[in-house]
Order: sequence, then structure tokens, then C-alpha cells
Amino acid sequence: MTSLLGLSTYAYFWRMSDRVPSPMSLDDAMRDAAAHGVDLFQICDHLPLDTASDERLAAIRSLAGELGLVLEVGTRGTAPDHLARYLHIAVALGATLVRSMWSSGDDLPSGDETERRLRAALPAYEAAGVTLALETYEVVPTADLVAVVTAVASPSLGICLDPANTVANLEHPSDVVAACAPHTRNWHVKDADFTRSPGWVGFQYTGVPIGTGRIDHVAVRDAIDPHGRDINRVIEFWLPWQDATVGADGDPAQTTTRVEAAWTEHTIEYTRSKES
Repeated sequence: MTSLLGLSTYAYFWRMSDRVPSPMSLDDAMRDAAAHGVDLFQICDHLPLDTASDERLAAIRSLAGELGLVLEVGTRGTAPDHLARYLHIAVALGATLVRSMWSSGDDLPSGDETERRLRAALPAYEAAGVTLALETYEVVPTADLVAVVTAVASPSLGICLDPANTVANLEHPSDVVAACAPHTRNWHVKDADFTRSPGWVGFQYTGVPIGTGRIDHVAVRDAIDPHGRDINRVIEFWLPWQDATVGADGDPAQTTTRVEAAWTEHTIEYTRSKES
């Protein structure tokens, strides 16, 4: 058994955005990920996939093969037709995992409705050998997510663990990890912390360099045993847009992309250091 270390498109959030003069394309990001020596790339919440032609999907898969990258995909929502579309995408890309979320925009189904949808969608996932992993986040209590996953009891259904997300629902990361560990099939690796807002009026909860925030990386790793259970580790960030004063160049876009690239290097090195 093994666990692949990979990067998500969320690790390229600003570098792929229209807030920078020359945004990276998906192909650019995949090439950059391969240059960092990771084995996996998760194309997560990348809207062009929703309508990508089979020819484009074949081209993405071909490039990933050339670069030595395993692919995973991510979307939002549980509508059966949407999950069927992403199963098609996953099969076309050779991906064996689709990360999704309980809700999508204004579509926030009840637990019973979510269970019904999943029971409709999952037989096709089971037949294709693809796992659907629903992510932990603040909109849905972790207990509700675990209850639905347990009730459906499909070998192709699990949880994408991100204990940083659920802090906004006043859930402690260690409690979320403990509840989700038996069902975890994918791990979003990042760190986050609180800082006082200006004037001490409240707090901001944002990403920080891994190892400096509130998420105990080693405790999560030990709880879910990624290498023993084939749980891939996918690096992503919550990097705030950087003010011009942060960097000597005085250009917020240049500063932000430089910091994002530095966080990429640091997170890969940090994650690997905790395995030795």
C-alpha cells in the first residue's frame, strides 16, 4: 500500500486567477507540479472541466501521462446527473477519485435527500472502480456527513478530510479527524490560523505556512494512516492576497504569486520531512 503526495489546483489559486497579468493554464500548473516531483495532481473546482470535450479530456490525460502524474478531480454538489458527468470525466482522465461536497451554491439538500442522491449515483461509481469522497466543511456538520456516509455504506463512498474547513462551524479539528478517520479516502493538506482584525475587532481565519497554524499535521497523519490505507495527500492553500507592502517589489500580484510558489516548496518539503 502507498499514499501519493500531490498538488491541487487550489495550490495555484492565485497563479491561475485573472488577478495576475499572465495566469497559468491548467497545463502550466500540471507541468509545474511535475517539476516539483509530486506524483498526483487534483483538478479541483476547475469550471472548464464541467464542459470539457472528450478530446480535451484526452489531451489532459495524455499530458499527465507524459509528466508521470496521477489525476484526481473535484467538484461540488450531489445531484445525480452532475455526479454522473464527473464520473465520465474521471474515467476519461484515468482518475479513480472524485472529490465533491454536500452542497453546491443554493442547492443544500437535507440528509435524506443527500442519501437518496448518493444511492442513485453510486452504483455507476462502484462499477467503474471510482471513489466519491465528500469533503468536510463548515456548511454541513461533520456528524451529519459521517451519518450519511455510514448509512449509504458503499465501498465507493468516503470522506475527503479537511479539518481546517470545519473550524468555521465551531468544530475542533481533532474532533473532526476522530469522527472522519474510519471513512477518510482523501486528505487535503494545509494549515490555518487566527489573527486579530485591525483595531482588535474580531478575528480573521486564513491560511498560514504549514506547521505554523492550528492544524496538527502529524496527529492527522497518525489518525488516518495514509500509507497503510492508500489515502492520497493533496496539498492546497488558503493564501490571502498579499498587500504591496508585504514584498519589496511593491506589486501585489507579483508578491502573491511569489509567496504562493514559496508555500508550494515549503509544504512539499514539510510533508516529506514528517514521513522520515
